Parts: sequence; C-alpha cells; structure tokens
Amino acid sequence: MIIAVIDLGTNTSNLVVARLEEQNVDILYQGKEYVRLGDRQIAENIISNAAIARACAAVTRQVRTSRKWCADNIRIIATSAVRQAINRYELTDAIKESEGIDVEVIVGEREADLIYQGVRLALGTLPEPSVILDIGGGSNEVIISEDGSLLWRFSFPAGMSRIISQFPISDPVSNQEIVALEEHFLEVHREAILQCRQYGVKTLIGCSGAFNTLTDVLDGTDPEEVFRIQKQVSIGEFESVYQKIIQSTTSERVLMKGMDLVRTELIVPALILARTLMNHTGIDKIVQTGYSLREGVLWEMIRH
Repeated sequence: MIIAVIDLGTNTSNLVVARLEEQNVDILYQGKEYVRLGDRQIAENIISNAAIARACAAVTRQVRTSRKWCADNIRIIATSAVRQAINRYELTDAIKESEGIDVEVIVGEREADLIYQGVRLALGTLPEPSVILDIGGGSNEVIISEDGSLLWRFSFPAGMSRIISQFPISDPVSNQEIVALEEHFLEVHREAILQCRQYGVKTLIGCSGAFNTLTDVLDGTDPEEVFRIQKQVSIGEFESVYQKIIQSTTSERVLMKGMDLVRTELIVPALILARTLMNHTGIDKIVQTGYSLREGVLWEMIRH
C-alpha cells in the first residue's frame, strides 16, 4: 500500500509518500511547499486570505504529486496555525471542495504523540531519558521518553512565527532581546524544564525545520539536500552554529551555505529556545532527525 501524508504546518506544507509493507516503511518521495500560514495575522489567530490561497495551491500541487506516485490513501494533517485560527473552516472547506479530501485538524497532544512515533521510527526505543523537541511556527512540542515509553508530553502555543510577531528582533539580534526571549521561553516552557529535571534527561532529540537547518549549516550542505535519519551533534558544534547565527544579519544568513530561506528570521529565536532548554536541564548530548509528524502517521498506520 502506498500512503501520502501532507503535514500542513504553520510555515511549510510537508509531503511524504511511502510504501507500507507489513512492519516496514519505504520512503518514496519527500518534498515541501512554503505556505506561511503564520504571517503577521497569526497574532490574531487569523489565517489571512493570501495565506489561504498559498496553502490551497500548495496542497493541490502535493496531492497531484501524491497521485503521480499512485498513492492509495492521501491524508492531510493540519496543526497549530489551523487549529487555533478562528476562520480555519475557510481553509479546510476550500481544500475539501478542491481535492475531495478531509483535512484532519489535530490537537496539540495528538501532534506530540505523532512526533514521538515518528522519532521512534527513526531512532528505535530511546533507552535513556530523552527529550524530543519539535520547534514549529505555531507551537513547540516537547516529549520525554525512556525505554520505549512516553513519559510526558505537551504542546506549547509559542512557535517561532508567533514569537517574531510578538517580540521586536533587531538585525542582528541584540543582547537585551536575547535575554528577553530567554526569559519568555523559561516562563512559557517552565513545566517542560521541570519535567526534564525530574526524569534526569541528558539527551535532546531535535526534529523538523530548525534542527534540519542547524545540521545543514553545520555540514555545509544545501537545504533539504541531505535527509538525515539521525545525526549526532556535539554541544560544541551546536554552540558554534548558534554563535554564527546569533551574530549575523538577515542578509548574511541568506548567503550562508545550508540556510533554508524560509528560516532566515525564524532560526534566531528557535536556536535561542533550544539553547535555553539545554542550559536549564543539563543536556549534554544532541541528536538530530528528519523524522517527525509525517513519519509518525506512517508508523501509526503500519501498526494498525
């Protein structure tokens, strides 16, 4: 059976097409479209007309691609920007009318569960206490796991598109702004930090966009050129990329090898969030994976 999963996120719409055979997942195609549902109206929980048009066009192209791969089943999963939008049905109804496919708008806890399953597909049982961090445009999912068990998870509605609409960030970001962001992240994610300390978490597993960009910049590869199932990133390597990003202007980041143009603004608060979490939990090991929500849907499907 060939399955296509479209993850309609706040910044990008991500597509994976895979063949499912018994307990095996064979990835056939991956791609993404820039939709920017989280434009400046995200602070009002509104999807702008322009964003609706971008998303509908992107989903149409991805559905067409899925059908070229002869997908037997196409699922569209929408996350933070859509679930919190007061006009979300304008988008979901438009996609249903155009493509004949219902959009599954999922709650934050469900999003965290799927991310966990996607990471499990990549990394296995995660024997030691680990925290999975998915930094999104609309929300951040934090999941704690050990020995194949999900111990705690939460979805924080403080994604990077929301952050840049709330906080003025200079070019380059100033020390005062970094401190303000750190204090905000500490307050919003306080419970996650307490849970990490309680469970003795030492390993950070970073998935999705910001961590993909981190490793692309670190390795000097073009954005999305290399899909990594897992990659070890030392604390020193993280700090090197962090300083490079924090000290740069937007125009300098645009020219950086490995920088995804979608993330030239968002990567600054994203790395500040990751570093804040690391500094307040005693994390000493980082693993990056490209697997996340889409792959979690696939994993769930082969198990049922």
